[in-house]
Amino acid sequence: MSEITKAIQFLCDEKNLPYDSVMEAIEFALAAAYRKDFGNKQQNIKVKFDPESGDMKAWDIKTVVEDIAEDVLEAAQDELAKRREKAKEEGRELTEEETADLPHFNPKMELMLSAAKEINKKVKVGEVMEIPLEIPSEFGRMAAQTAKQVIIQKIREAERGIVFNDFKGQEGQLIMGTIQRAEARKVLVDFGKVTGVLLADQQNSRDHYRPGARMKFLLLAVQMTPRGPEILLSRSDVGMVREIFKQEIPEINDGLIEIKGIAREPGFRSKVAVSTSDESIDPIGSCIGQRGSRINTIIEELGGEKIDVIQYSEDAKTYISHALSPAKVLDVKLDESNKVAEVSVASEQFSLAIGRNGQNVRLAAQLTGWKINVVDEGGKQEVSSEEVKAEEAAAEEKSE
Repeated sequence: MSEITKAIQFLCDEKNLPYDSVMEAIEFALAAAYRKDFGNKQQNIKVKFDPESGDMKAWDIKTVVEDIAEDVLEAAQDELAKRREKAKEEGRELTEEETADLPHFNPKMELMLSAAKEINKKVKVGEVMEIPLEIPSEFGRMAAQTAKQVIIQKIREAERGIVFNDFKGQEGQLIMGTIQRAEARKVLVDFGKVTGVLLADQQNSRDHYRPGARMKFLLLAVQMTPRGPEILLSRSDVGMVREIFKQEIPEINDGLIEIKGIAREPGFRSKVAVSTSDESIDPIGSCIGQRGSRINTIIEELGGEKIDVIQYSEDAKTYISHALSPAKVLDVKLDESNKVAEVSVASEQFSLAIGRNGQNVRLAAQLTGWKINVVDEGGKQEVSSEEVKAEEAAAEEKSE
């Protein structure tokens, strides 16, 4: 193994990069160096480098196209300039569709048939030619510097690509990170190779984001930006509750218990509807755990957010009754066409059914997908889930 090969392998091990990616970066850099010292802008240079011998070969890669007369190309350029000017006046960019009818020729990537036949008489339109290039001498200092910069840039891009693919595969899952710092509208989270962003609207009001603290986050999305991968996180999304239940309750992770729905007001309360087709399993008991061990772990992970685990039912009346837990429901009347449920409760259960600031009935409506009107047994009091939504929104605006 040559010293060059050893150096490349060391770089691969240090940066955790595939050997082929580093070789590709080196050959791309050598092509840039060749263009700097010996080539020109009209060449599409490809280089093959042998790290064992240190030898390199270079080619100009061209696709053969039909001949286009010079005056036709000039007329097309004039027309293209006019269309660009018109688009600029309209305050927009010229699209590819608007220039598709114009003849075009890219001398860097293409070679006209007549010129190609001077090199190889048997060549045809559409073929790709690899035209050998001479390497007259060693690269100069500026070309070597160019190659170095290109290698650094390409390796950085390869590293970003690996990080992007790694995190992209974890979208929708929980990941552990360390709080780096909390700013006015966001929290930066350290994941070693990359920093995640927890925006204000994805934060949980009960959380304390202290620098150095380790927390779980839901990986919402991964986007590639000019600066590298952007990791968008959440602590308020319903998916956060779903994934924690999967982690803490083996029966859910194994598919024995299914989460049928989640309604959440982050930092305050969540309602989780569960069901199972296995009659030997108690879905609610499994989620609560012995002496509340499982649900308490989940509550702690969510910063003290209360959790109601309810039994899902295909029967709308039963489901709505369960969703209003811990209140006891006397009767449910359904208006199927408008998807409105009128729920009767005893007078002493009325405030419990509504919940603080209407939270219980609001979450029940969100979970079931029905508008819920709660009335006490005597008909003296009535509250709609739609009304408490409006009241709560107004209260929140006032508190802000």
